[in-house]
Amino acid sequence: MSVFHTLEKTVLDDVCPAGEAWMCEVKKGQYFRIVDVEGNQAVDTLFISASNPEERYSATDTLAINQQIYLEKGTDLYTNFGNKIATINDDNCGRHDTLGGACSCESNTVRYAHDKFPMHSCRNNFMIALSQHAIAKKHALTVRHLGPNINFFMNVPVTSDGKLKFDDGISAPGKYVEIKAEMDLIVLISNCPQLNNPCNAYNPTKIQLIIREGEV
Repeated sequence: MSVFHTLEKTVLDDVCPAGEAWMCEVKKGQYFRIVDVEGNQAVDTLFISASNPEERYSATDTLAINQQIYLEKGTDLYTNFGNKIATINDDNCGRHDTLGGACSCESNTVRYAHDKFPMHSCRNNFMIALSQHAIAKKHALTVRHLGPNINFFMNVPVTSDGKLKFDDGISAPGKYVEIKAEMDLIVLISNCPQLNNPCNAYNPTKIQLIIREGEV
């Protein structure tokens, strides 16, 4: 069921609950939209080539080629093979992170406290999806296919001394980012369950996911 109106030429309209994983295939030329339904929800996202899973989104290539540390409308996303994998076609949030990585049991322990280790994390979500989802089985994906991710809607300023700071989000209810697939993609999402920093306003919420056909 849609949270907002359905876009023209929509081929998929889905909702991912708070703190859960989601996976889908997006064909070259299609548009993939993530809607931050209630606002301030971090969405950890991986893009993997459907034709060759060894090729996937690369934060280092993307930052080096674009010569900027934040992702925004018009940013081209690149793979570890140096190919364009996707483009941010539309975006009314304004800035997205690709430096902070995905939270894990280990990082929660290091950053916050030893008793945070059992808390659910994005890394757990990715691994659960790879072990259970039909798309992952179809493409023989394993944990070795996990790499650097994008944190859509997440605000991670870089301080003057080169450190990362996890700040309050700059998103709001109904904000969205739309990505154009430049090759056939596998999209793997962790709708971040993090409760130890303000990336989710300490209250993880659902997101809407829409795939639509491109212009003919």
